Amino acid sequence: MALFAGCVSLPPAPPVALDHISPEQTARARRNVEVFKAVWRLVAGNQFDPKLNGVDWPAAGVKFGAEAAAAVDDQALYASLNAMLELLNDSHTHALMPVQTEERRTQLRVRTGFNLRRFDGRWAVGEVVPGSPAEAAGVQPGWLVLSRNGEKLGERNEFRPREGEVAQWEFLDAQDRPVSLALVARPISSKSRQIVRELADGFVYLRFDAFDTTDRRWLGHQLNLRREAPGVVIDLRHNSGGGTFSMGITIGEFFDHPVDCGVFITRGGRRSEKNSWQLGSANFRGRVAVLVDETTASAGEIFSAALQDHGRATIVGRKTAGAVLASWFFGLPGGGELQLSLRDYVTPKGRRLEGHGVEPEVAVKSTLADLRASRDPDLDAALLVLRGVVR
Repeated sequence: MALFAGCVSLPPAPPVALDHISPEQTARARRNVEVFKAVWRLVAGNQFDPKLNGVDWPAAGVKFGAEAAAAVDDQALYASLNAMLELLNDSHTHALMPVQTEERRTQLRVRTGFNLRRFDGRWAVGEVVPGSPAEAAGVQPGWLVLSRNGEKLGERNEFRPREGEVAQWEFLDAQDRPVSLALVARPISSKSRQIVRELADGFVYLRFDAFDTTDRRWLGHQLNLRREAPGVVIDLRHNSGGGTFSMGITIGEFFDHPVDCGVFITRGGRRSEKNSWQLGSANFRGRVAVLVDETTASAGEIFSAALQDHGRATIVGRKTAGAVLASWFFGLPGGGELQLSLRDYVTPKGRRLEGHGVEPEVAVKSTLADLRASRDPDLDAALLVLRGVVR
C-alpha cells in the first residue's frame, strides 16, 4: 500500500571499499555504490521500525555494500540489495530495478501470461491472462507445472524473461497427460481486472484487483446500479492492494456514515486515524461476503478487516497475506526505486495484521480438483452466507 511522506535527515552510509574491484569494473562499481548508499540511508532514516527489526544495519551495510559494489549488472545489484532488505522482515520494503520501475509506470510487464498456485507442494496454473501467449497456446487453469527450461520450479519462482525470450514449459494437463509448450514472452498489461456477474437470487459478484482510482470508481458505479440487490460478493482473491485514499472511499460504499478504518503508526509513534469517505457513497445496504486468500494483501486486507470489525461483511476463503504496512516509492540513482514501509497499521479493533493476516469467518479449502473442474467453493460458500444459511 502506498502513501505520500517525506524524509527525515538521513545518516551517512558506511564506506564501501573498491580495492577488490578490477579496473574495468570500477565505473560500474561506483554506480552500484551510489545506489546501495541511497537504499541504506533511506531505510536507516525512514523505515517505520526505529529498531529495524533488531538488525545491525551498519554491519549489514558493510557486508552487502561490498557485494553490491561487485555486481556486474542490475540483476545482481538488486538481488544483493533485496537480500539486505529481507533482513528487515518487512513485506513492503523492496528495491525495484529500473525495468521494474518502468513496468510499474506503464502497467506493462514482459511475461508469458499465467499465474501459479500451490497445491500440496505442487505448482499449478491458477489463472491464465486473457490475450496472453499462454492463452493462445491453450494453457488451462489446473495444469500442473513440471519444469521451465528443464528445471523444476522452486519456492519463489520469480521469472523475469526478456521480450521475445522463449521458455520451454512442461505441464500435466487436467487428465495428467504431459504437455510441452514453447512460450514466447511479450509485454502484457498488468492493469487490474474488473469482472461483474449476476448470480442467482439477485445476488451480484464483483471482482477488482487493486485499490486505485479506476477500480474504486468502477466499484462505486456497479454498486449504485445495484443498490436494491439483496447481497454482493466482493472478490479480492487477486487484489494486492493500492492506495489508502481509494481504500477509504471503497469502504465508505458500504456505510451511510463515516466509519473507523483503523490506525496508522509512524516511526516516532504518532498515531493517525483513518476514516472512510462517504462523498458519493452508494450506501449499499445488502449483505456482503468478501472472498480472500493468501494473495489478498495490503489495502485488500485492511478493507476486509475494517468491514469485519464493523460486522458489515462476512470474510470467506483462506487467511490473507499479512502484508499490511503503508509504504512509499523513492527514486534511486540510475532509474530504480525503493518501496519503503513508513507506517505500521492496526485495525479498528486493535488487531495488527502485518505477519498475521485476516482470518475468514468461513474457512474454505480450495483443491486442485476444484480448479480443474472449474468449481469455485469460495463462491459457493459466499452464496450460502448471503442466503443466511451460513453465518
